[in-house]
Amino acid sequence: MNQTGSLSIASNWLSGLNITLLAGPILILMVLSMMILPLPPFALDIFFTFNISLAVMVLLVSMFTNKPLEFAAFPAILLFTTLLRLALNVASTRVVLIEGHNGGDAAGKVIEAFGQFLVGGNFVVGLVVFMILVIINFMVITKGAGRIAEVGARFMLDAMPGKQMAIDADLNAGLIGEDDARTRRLAVAQEADFYGSMDGANKFVRGDAVAGLVIMVVNIVGGLLIGVLQHDLSFATSAETYTLMAVGDGLVAQIPALVISTAAGVMVSRVDTDEDVGQQMIGQLFVSPRVIALTAGVLGLLGLVPGMPNFIFLVFTALFGGLAWHLKQRQSQEKDVESAVTEAPVSTTVPDASWDDVELVDMLSLEVGHRLIPMVDASQKGELLGRIKSVRKKIAQDVGFLPPVVHIRDNLELGASTYVILLKGAEIGRGDIYPDKWLAIDPGEVSGKLDGIPAQDPAFGLPAYWVETNDRERAQIYGYTVVDASTVIATHLNHLIHQYASEMLGRPEVQQLLDKLGGENPSLVEDIVPNQVSLIQLQRLLQNLLSDQLPIRDMRSILDTLAEHGNQQSNVDELTALVRVALGRSITQKWFRGMETMNVMALDGDLEQVMMQTCANEGALEPGLAETLMKQTQEALAHQESSGEPPVLVVQHRLRPVLSRLLQRRFPHLMVMSDGEIPHDRSLRVTSIIGAAQ
Repeated sequence: MNQTGSLSIASNWLSGLNITLLAGPILILMVLSMMILPLPPFALDIFFTFNISLAVMVLLVSMFTNKPLEFAAFPAILLFTTLLRLALNVASTRVVLIEGHNGGDAAGKVIEAFGQFLVGGNFVVGLVVFMILVIINFMVITKGAGRIAEVGARFMLDAMPGKQMAIDADLNAGLIGEDDARTRRLAVAQEADFYGSMDGANKFVRGDAVAGLVIMVVNIVGGLLIGVLQHDLSFATSAETYTLMAVGDGLVAQIPALVISTAAGVMVSRVDTDEDVGQQMIGQLFVSPRVIALTAGVLGLLGLVPGMPNFIFLVFTALFGGLAWHLKQRQSQEKDVESAVTEAPVSTTVPDASWDDVELVDMLSLEVGHRLIPMVDASQKGELLGRIKSVRKKIAQDVGFLPPVVHIRDNLELGASTYVILLKGAEIGRGDIYPDKWLAIDPGEVSGKLDGIPAQDPAFGLPAYWVETNDRERAQIYGYTVVDASTVIATHLNHLIHQYASEMLGRPEVQQLLDKLGGENPSLVEDIVPNQVSLIQLQRLLQNLLSDQLPIRDMRSILDTLAEHGNQQSNVDELTALVRVALGRSITQKWFRGMETMNVMALDGDLEQVMMQTCANEGALEPGLAETLMKQTQEALAHQESSGEPPVLVVQHRLRPVLSRLLQRRFPHLMVMSDGEIPHDRSLRVTSIIGAAQ
């Protein structure tokens, strides 16, 4: 291969290589070379200038970052910049001690400028300035930033379980999808890693300050010895020359270190909002005309005191007074714009009534008090509308049909913070919430008490507290599940839709299910509906499944079962029992996912025989026997719950409909399964027996 071909291959390889991959290795090689190889003064000037520009760049990025994770590389950058400064100190020390006798510019123009211009060529002033910078960096900025990072890391790690529980609660309520939950979990883990890394990275800055002080002392002592003993300089000349160069070297390293330390303090002390530090400061400091006017008044009084710099104080009094007046005028204009209401002309004629005046009842609706209106107003960035859409989508994916649209309206007759959920115009749930607070729900294993408004989770009845935003992190650390007001309503709505799903499934929804399945398998639908079962029968069958908290997603298996038994059986309850057997594997999977052995409740043999005879004779249970059955079922459910087992009762196939109707009225969360619904490859273990002799 000729030389041209070799150059072409090398050029193609370099063009295809991502240059960002080489940034880290290049920086490490540069640091090592500065520590080992002697550098000319011009190279030192370049590297010192690069170090200063890098420090300013890091500070500006930290100032304009809205969230800490947007600058997640900051701990690593802190390490590399510290190594770069120390390597520069080593390289400059070598040049100062070897070439210092030749004059102030022997170590480069940058060191000379910092030693001459910044401190006026006075090495005593330079030493004082250097010591002040070291004290500011070491005792104030890095110590405070390190403490904030340490506390932030500890609180972040303590709050991780609560945040993970909140994500799981949103996922289970259908407010977010799997991808969103995965992204939020990753963000929580990255946030904890960031604060943990910052806690350790701040130690680099503190160590750098100590190293800078030691290096300067070594440079001064070494320079004096070299100048006096090796170059025959006088003690005064040697002290002035080497001390100025050592001070310049120390200042040119300490000023970027101070800038980087300030950036670290900004990163760990900021509050996580959608604004950068500058916007937060301006937006919160210069916002109240009353505060600025009082400041102007205080400065004006000081400006009138004899002996004070009156002109300067009065100038600032005028500036702050003008700013206060400007802010007051702007707020007045905003209030005038908000209060301006365009009134339409009122018609004196009353139109006649028409069919447009007839208002049909909504299938599902949400009414809110006037304080909750911003939560459902898209123009005011209300989040509840989006949450409700997510709930409907999640239910459609899990249950198998699209719930009706939720019609939202305000109701001035309700309490200011009250909401009501209605089904076909009838109330099925209500609650009181505080839009500006957070609901801390006690899952049963919290480690502390909160100062808040006692409440109850409207969806599941768990004890809770409404807490302020400042107490949110503390509640998560204690183990509470903390959710906002929109999530409370959305979770309650999700729970009620699951509970009343059977009443929401009408003939239009059933027909849409058939149309969807007919697009994939038209012959299956045409052969069954309405030839073997009517649309009304299919609707009642699907409503029975939804009443038992079962999804109807597997329409193919449901229709296959109806195709097999529809001609021989017309009773909807019997058809429901046959369909449940066909869906047995799905039912078992819902309650015993990932469990090899199914730990269930069962009936005592004698009680089962009595129940079978009662069903055969179409009679009713004796009151005493029914009360005993209820009592022992409650005890068995408590035992299942304490053991962490699903609330599932397995009975004979013929008894399942009777016991389901009898027991689920009192125990809605109880699932009654028949032995025919258990797949042959699953094993049962009875953990509680109902009806056994006490």
